[in-house]
This record gives sequence, C-alpha cells and structure tokens, in this order.
Amino acid sequence: MRYILLVLWFLVPVAVQAQSADQPSGTIAVSDSATQDAAIATRIRGILGELDGYADVSVAVSSGIVTLRGSTLDTETAQRLNELVGRVEGVVAIENEVAETTDVVQRLNPAVERFLARGQQLIAFMPLALIAVSLFALIVLLGFALARRLQPWERLAPNAFIADIYRQIVRMVFVIAGLVVALDILNATALLSGILGAAGIVGLAIGFAVRDTVENFIASIMLSIRQPFRPNDTVEIEGDTGKVIRLTSRATILLSFDGNHIRIPNSTVFKSRIVNFSRNAERRFTFHLSVAPEADLALAQALAMKTLEELPFVLAVPQASVWIESVDDSSVSMGLAGWIDQNDTSIVLARSEAIRLVQAAYDAAGIGAQAPAYRLLVEGGTAALADTSSPAPSTKEEVTPLPPAPAQGVDAVEDQQLAEIVDLERAEEHTDLLRPNAEQE
Repeated sequence: MRYILLVLWFLVPVAVQAQSADQPSGTIAVSDSATQDAAIATRIRGILGELDGYADVSVAVSSGIVTLRGSTLDTETAQRLNELVGRVEGVVAIENEVAETTDVVQRLNPAVERFLARGQQLIAFMPLALIAVSLFALIVLLGFALARRLQPWERLAPNAFIADIYRQIVRMVFVIAGLVVALDILNATALLSGILGAAGIVGLAIGFAVRDTVENFIASIMLSIRQPFRPNDTVEIEGDTGKVIRLTSRATILLSFDGNHIRIPNSTVFKSRIVNFSRNAERRFTFHLSVAPEADLALAQALAMKTLEELPFVLAVPQASVWIESVDDSSVSMGLAGWIDQNDTSIVLARSEAIRLVQAAYDAAGIGAQAPAYRLLVEGGTAALADTSSPAPSTKEEVTPLPPAPAQGVDAVEDQQLAEIVDLERAEEHTDLLRPNAEQE
C-alpha cells in the first residue's frame, strides 16, 4: 500500500502542487463586479504577455477567482504564476492548472534560440578575441626570443644548467604576462586567479607525486653551484670510490679503478659525506709491521724512520712517522706513515715499496717478527716431559739475508691513464655541469 501511495504522489499533476502555493491573503470584498473581473483578466494577460514562457497560458476570472490553464516549459515557470497573479489587486484565489509541456518541439525551440544567440555573440566577439590572442602570441614569442639569447644568461649563470633554468623562468614570466594582457582586453581578469589557483593545486599534486624527482632536481642545482669536486677528482661517495667523469642534471658519474661506471643520484650525493682525495696534492699512506717481542723498540722505530726518510718518493714535509701500535702475544706491532705527492706518485705502489724496504731493514737487523711457535702438551704422554732447554738441531744451513733491492718506480702512471680515459669520455658528451676552473666550497 505504501508503494502505491508513493506512485500516486509522483503522478499528481504539477498544477495541483502549484495551486497550493502563494495564494493571495487579505479581506474579501462583498461586492462582485464583472467589470472588475474583466479588468483583472486583462491586467494578468498583459503581464504574462510581457514575459517569456507564458504564451500558452490562458486566464479566466470569475468573482475574483483566477483560473490559469495551459502549459509552460518547466515547473518553476508554472509555479511562478501564483506569485505574479497574487500581486494583482482584486484577486481572491488562484486556480493554477498550468502543467509542464511535454512537446518536443516546444522544449527544443528555446535551446535552439539560445544557441543561435550565443553564436551571434561569439561572432560579434570574434574581433576582440583575435586581438587578445594576437597580443598573447606576440608577448610569448618575444619572451621565447629573449630566452634564446645565449650571452646574457651565460654571463649571469655559473653553468649551462642554471642558464637553462633562467631561460625557463623568462619564458614562464612572459607567458603569464601575455595571459594577463589578453584577459584584461577581454575583461575577464577574474579568470586569472582561478587559473593560477588551479595551476598551483595541480603543481602541488605533481610535486607530491614526483617528490624524489623534484628533490633530485634541486640537488642538481645546488651541486652545480657549489661544485664540491671537479672533473678527474678522486672522490669517495657512499662507499664508492672513483674519478669524477661528469655531473649531469640527474646523477654524478664516477669511473672506478676497476674501469666501471658508477652513477649516483644527485640527491644522494648532496646528502652524503664526500671525501675528495684530489683537493690536496699531499696524501698520506699508512701500514703496520711486526717486530720480535725481545727487540729494542727504540731501535726498531729509528730504523723504520730512517728507511722511510731515505725513500725518494716520501716527502720531507709533512714528515713521516713511526709509532708502537700494540703489543701482541708473539710480536709487537709498529705503525708507519709517510706522505707523497699523489700527482706524481701512485699511493698504492708507494705503500707497497715502503712495506718491502722497511721489512727488509727489520730482517737485516734481526728484529723482524718470526712465525709464532706453539708447544703441544699431550696428556699422560712422555713428550710433555721432554727436555727442550737446548735448541733442536737444525737440518738447514743459516741463510744470510740479502740486501734489499733499491726502491722501484712508483710513478702515478695508472692514475694518469685513467685521467686520459675520463677526458675522452667527457669529450664524447657535452651535458656536464662541472667546470674545471669553478670555485669550490
């Protein structure tokens, strides 16, 4: 039953709903005049004739009661009749029987008329729109032409990457300026705030979506300005060591000492600890050697120091150093360090030669650490009671150590060859943000 009542409610004519709204209020006069009814009807017809949408509405007045019949294009227009008719003097009641029309032609005619009117307005508006578009295009072309000029931006920017950013900013400024001028000519500057607001929201959404890319882009800008390293510098970044090939807008490329390319994102480089081995020409190498526990440690230090100072590739300033590192079970560990000019000397070869010659000096002096000897005790066996006071007879003849060979060549040939490889790779591609003569932080 409830569903039936709901269906009947939707089937009630619009005129019944419109009839119950906006009825006139006030005192009803006793006199009744046909002349007054005719005047009321004439007045209502005149009002409806001046308004659009009421051409099919008929008016009948009897004893001050107005009966409206016919059809309108929509329900709101039919309901508005109660308000209009109720304002006419002498109207006692309103019988609104006007319904919404279902005629296809009548409902399409207003839409067609609106489209035609808008088309005429567009044609009339076309010259002004062409002027606005022309000025917009002219301003944008001027901005792009100015951005293409190389000299101003190359002088203002520290590198090509920053210069390109300057050009993009100039283009954007001229595009916005052209848009403002065009909208001002069209008297539609209110749209500019909406356009900029939408662009800001879209830019914010894109920024969150590509946050890592934006972070990498900003890091590229900062690295290109600060220049923490130069081409061919030997650096360590996040545990990776190699020679710097180039700095691009996305990554820093290294050439490892194994000949491999290492590509590190600039966002990682900017936040990481960077060790630049090439900033200073002087570089220290260190190593450890052991001497016998019964050796004269002062003599061992002096002998190692003398050997290091006599090496032709070890610098006098800063001075080499030797120290006692630790005392172990069967030896004493000595720490040694020397300085070289890494531009001319290979640190790997220099360290190798220093170890060889100092160890040879220890062996010649008889203070080099021997291999550790272990004594085995067998439980319940006679070997544990054996006399070990006298040394066991040796089956080999004592060998006198030969004097060590002089220091071999330790030139930085490998580093120079790697530098040549880096130069060749840099020549193949020009997208590099590093400058050899740039100021470093």
